[in-house]
Amino acid sequence: MGNKRKKTPYTERPDITKIKSNWNKVCGLLEREEWSSAILRAATASEIAANLAIREELQVKRNLESEFVDSLLLWANGIQGKFDHLLRPVTKGTPAHSKFKEIKEKVTEINKERNLVAHSGQFKKPSTAKKVALDAKEVIEMVVGEYHEGFRLKDLEKHLTSTSSRRRKPRG
Repeated sequence: MGNKRKKTPYTERPDITKIKSNWNKVCGLLEREEWSSAILRAATASEIAANLAIREELQVKRNLESEFVDSLLLWANGIQGKFDHLLRPVTKGTPAHSKFKEIKEKVTEINKERNLVAHSGQFKKPSTAKKVALDAKEVIEMVVGEYHEGFRLKDLEKHLTSTSSRRRKPRG
């Protein structure tokens, strides 16, 4: 019977695998019309993309110890902090820096919407969740694409259009 693969525990997976796992969850949440949860997962996937880029810059390119880089990631605290205090400064003067500058507003918006859900308990509308998910997809593909050429996430269109045509069953 032993043909089943044992899943690697989430904490032991590489960042790129964590991004894909979270993105699959975003797609499922959108299909189930769980708008606020989709925003949280999209922001999480975006933050993990920043982690991947920071690790590439500091561990791979500059040979810094992983424990030190991990402490910087904790210190930067969140997608906004990681972009503003680590990723953009460390890439200054490179072609990547100008690309990361282009997506600054999207990162800010993703972070804002995430915080409204996580810290204020707000419930979000479908249009907000869809915008955040599309912005997150663009951010993730641009950031990860800098280090893994051709990186693409699962397309959202199928998941976004399926929600607009569904009707919820009345409770009762």
